[in-house]
Amino acid sequence: MLGAAPAQSACRLALALGLDVSGSVDALEYRLQLDGVAAALEHPETQAALFDMPGATVALAVYQWGAPDQQYVLVGWTDLTGPVQLQQVIRQLRGANLRFDDPYTGLGAAMQFGASLLAQRNDCWSHTLDISGDGPSNSGPHPGTINLGMSPEITINALVINPGGRDNVTKDLTHTRTLLDHYRVHVLRGPGAFSETAQDFEDFRAAMTRKLLRELRPPTLSQLDADG
Repeated sequence: MLGAAPAQSACRLALALGLDVSGSVDALEYRLQLDGVAAALEHPETQAALFDMPGATVALAVYQWGAPDQQYVLVGWTDLTGPVQLQQVIRQLRGANLRFDDPYTGLGAAMQFGASLLAQRNDCWSHTLDISGDGPSNSGPHPGTINLGMSPEITINALVINPGGRDNVTKDLTHTRTLLDHYRVHVLRGPGAFSETAQDFEDFRAAMTRKLLRELRPPTLSQLDADG
């Protein structure tokens, strides 16, 4: 059984997960996302990657976002020093049920919120913002033009749901052809940034597991030359 790390552990990674639950996300899709993150964290390989460096822990925060003025922290900063702390996070995710009803998608504002969360963990060696979404930014600051004031420097990765989508409602992919292009051009930032894809919400759990494993493990040479 995996044991707890020493009480005076250093923080090797601050990881903030931002989940898109704007008004276009229905109740089933909401649960598929939150339960998908919980299941990804429970995966044996994820747990091994979380706890493979005793004395150098991962700090995790999870928030949901929608319109530019809608962000809510589901899990505040938690140092994952062992399985007990991880199970507390998983229970919080499975018990969450707050949904937003505003149809707009404030992706830029969600990035700003995540960056402000990461700024609270200057004690960590590295900082990663993990943004997932199923639509392009269509309200609030545009993700491609905002200045996040990268102090500390952060990496922003993306999990794109329905990556081939072209958004039939807003027609606003900002000079990109698909939703995946939109995220790659306007969202990815920082050292080693990459994108992962889920074909639909049913595929979210598997995609989140792949993404977490890549974020928690040291990059391979092939990963250094690609964005996913």
